Amino acid sequence: MEITAQMVKELRERSGAGMMECKKALAQNDGNIEAAIEWLRKQGLAKADKKADRVAAEGRIVLGQVPGKAVLVEINSETDFVAKDENFLAFTENVAAAAIGAADIEALKGAPYATGGTVEEARAAVIAKVGENVQVRRLVRLDSAHTLAGYLHGGRIGVLVELKGGSPELARNLAMHIAAMNPPYIAAENVPAEFIAKEKEIELAKMSEKDKAKPADILEKIISGKINKIVNEVTLTGQSYVLDTDQTVGAVLKKEGAEVLAFHRIAVGEGIEKVVEDYAAEVAKAMQV
Repeated sequence: MEITAQMVKELRERSGAGMMECKKALAQNDGNIEAAIEWLRKQGLAKADKKADRVAAEGRIVLGQVPGKAVLVEINSETDFVAKDENFLAFTENVAAAAIGAADIEALKGAPYATGGTVEEARAAVIAKVGENVQVRRLVRLDSAHTLAGYLHGGRIGVLVELKGGSPELARNLAMHIAAMNPPYIAAENVPAEFIAKEKEIELAKMSEKDKAKPADILEKIISGKINKIVNEVTLTGQSYVLDTDQTVGAVLKKEGAEVLAFHRIAVGEGIEKVVEDYAAEVAKAMQV
């Protein structure tokens, strides 16, 4: 029986499997879509490793927290559609629970999974169910006797904050601020000297010849003012507080007698090169093989 592009497209939409897998499934089952779906399900676990080279840049950030411990895990899928699938969502919640006791991402993969086996084995099983590459990509954690706060924004951004002094409410509000403003550093003293030197070089290059000809002390003041503004923009304590823009975060912390000791912020897909696919071209290519 001739396998048409429309048949492949329909099977892919119904099963979530890849183009070539759908074409093979239809060929194996004389074009019967229902039989092909069953065949794909039976082959699912065996196919899991073959999906591992497909780009997974969507997904979800999950939070696990108990007293004294907080962890964020990024778990990726290929599409936003699967990121909302109930099987994927259940998997991510179980991974968050398993991650509380895991030191790093490799330890997490071997950690016990809620329904049996390991996280890595459960990952293979969820790949079979959703038909896409799923990756447990990275983990960040904070362990502390101080106040820990975790915040998730839409499942796509996660923040952890370790706060000395202050209150749990302040810690959570700061986590929300960090999610929104994404400061790379806590305070001016944490900004690398290389960063400052590069910014000075850039600001100097942007100045007019007239300004460059000013006395050295005046020129230094101008450059210092520009650098101080940049440092405020890239540091948590220097930024205007999102809940009260008349104050900086540093001023709020001082008023509360608090200090941010550490924070982590991660977002879904950071650093992953996303491939924009032409769906029609993909179908045509699959039919030519």
